[in-house]
Amino acid sequence: MTDYGQSPTFGLALDPGVDQLDRTFRLAGSADEAGLDYLAVQDHAYQAGHLDTWTLITRLTAETRRITFLTDVLDLQLRPPAMLAKAAASLGVLTEGRLTLGLGGGTFTDAIAGMGGGRRTRGEMVAYAEESLHVMRAALAGGGVRLVSDHHAIEGYSAGPVPPAPIPLWLGAQKSKMLAVTGRSADGWISPLNIYVPPDEVPAKQKIIDEAAREAGRDPARIRRIYNVIGAIGRFRGSQGLIGDVRVWTETLTEWVVELGFDTFVFWPMTDHQAQFEVFAAEVVPAVREQVSQIRGQR
Repeated sequence: MTDYGQSPTFGLALDPGVDQLDRTFRLAGSADEAGLDYLAVQDHAYQAGHLDTWTLITRLTAETRRITFLTDVLDLQLRPPAMLAKAAASLGVLTEGRLTLGLGGGTFTDAIAGMGGGRRTRGEMVAYAEESLHVMRAALAGGGVRLVSDHHAIEGYSAGPVPPAPIPLWLGAQKSKMLAVTGRSADGWISPLNIYVPPDEVPAKQKIIDEAAREAGRDPARIRRIYNVIGAIGRFRGSQGLIGDVRVWTETLTEWVVELGFDTFVFWPMTDHQAQFEVFAAEVVPAVREQVSQIRGQR
């Protein structure tokens, strides 16, 4: 059993497809009004039908008032870290801190190369991603940034502006080397969808993160744990994802907090996005928060 004690938070995934714009804007407004914690947008810039994630989020921040935006996750091989930190700091200033950066090393080698990115081996990608985290952390804090290595050639950058609140750097990871980078260098772990990393595989991955964190002198409990959850609430004919009524969703997410160690859930509806979101926000979210509080209070 693993419970890191973080307060549960909840988000909704938005589709960056250009043909889904009307629905995306409606959902963003609804989630903002409902008090959800995050709106998450994936980043597959090489998909012709997808809007650029950064541009879409920037527009959506102007249509919302309080909700935080999560990049889920930005491809670091297509977005150089110093420039990305500049963009993030700028948006952090403009939105008064409504931004959390989910970052990924980039696994689709051919697609990345097709857009002019580097063609890196798996090991090179891991090293590049970890160095990028350090570059971004330094740049977001302001001051001078310099890193000349096998993976970066940042010869001297006077970073700024400094955002009004620290911007968390969460890392998308699935395999052991990137999980270890998460433990050493990131503020949070973003797990792939629950159909790609099923619950029974989670404890072993959490262990890798925790061990790497301790070896680096970090407290594992301070690293956020985020699960992208695809599924449907209610009757739905489908074998993948989390399928069930409000009770099933409430009990399952509660268990994933107190048993698996997750603290943040990003909902990816499989059907009728608006109706699914409304049930999730109005019934599942408060019920999970209440059950987690009760269980923790009994320990």
